[in-house]
Amino acid sequence: MPLRNRVTPLGELIADPARGLVYGNRGCLHDEQGRIRRHHATRRWIGCRLSFRGWHRGPLMQPGRFTELFFLDEATAFAAGHRPCALCRREDYVRLQTIWRELHPALEPGADAIDARLHAERLHARSSRQRHHSAPYDELPDGAFVLERDAPWVVVGAGLWRWTPAGYVDRTLRPAAGQARVITPPSLIFVLRTEWRPVVPLLHPSADDRPSAS
Repeated sequence: MPLRNRVTPLGELIADPARGLVYGNRGCLHDEQGRIRRHHATRRWIGCRLSFRGWHRGPLMQPGRFTELFFLDEATAFAAGHRPCALCRREDYVRLQTIWRELHPALEPGADAIDARLHAERLHARSSRQRHHSAPYDELPDGAFVLERDAPWVVVGAGLWRWTPAGYVDRTLRPAAGQARVITPPSLIFVLRTEWRPVVPLLHPSADDRPSAS
């Protein structure tokens, strides 16, 4: 039976046999029986490499340890509000700090300040309900997630792809005008606008926006 440790762009934890391309955590969310008991346990929500220094992660969801989470790709992790790990993704984390100084010059670019800001952007105060915001469709970068027909869709070029645990499906054209209901936190939208190229996959291979050969 699959564990309930797969994260959707809406930040929800689901059980699904498909595996993701990005790993991470937000503290210990499970009890001694491995049942999910809380949405998050800390403000430090991170996204990691699947493998690093040959470390073996298993068995998963051990009592008293952090809950190992899996994301389809970096775009999904960003939508859920996770930022790069400062250990296994040091280059990405340092680049995030550089971008952060430009975006929030009055704030310290350290982990605590970044995590506090992201926590305020991803969740409503005093609840675990995800926060969304509005932005023009034509200003959204690749990798941004929007909510359409009560489902998360990722922006790739001129198209939108619907998220599923196993990959992206049902491509449709991005609206040429109008406001989108954006899932990805505003600070991470800014990061995506820098043509973010992380060491983990930004997009699952199923989101291929290239025209097919004739």
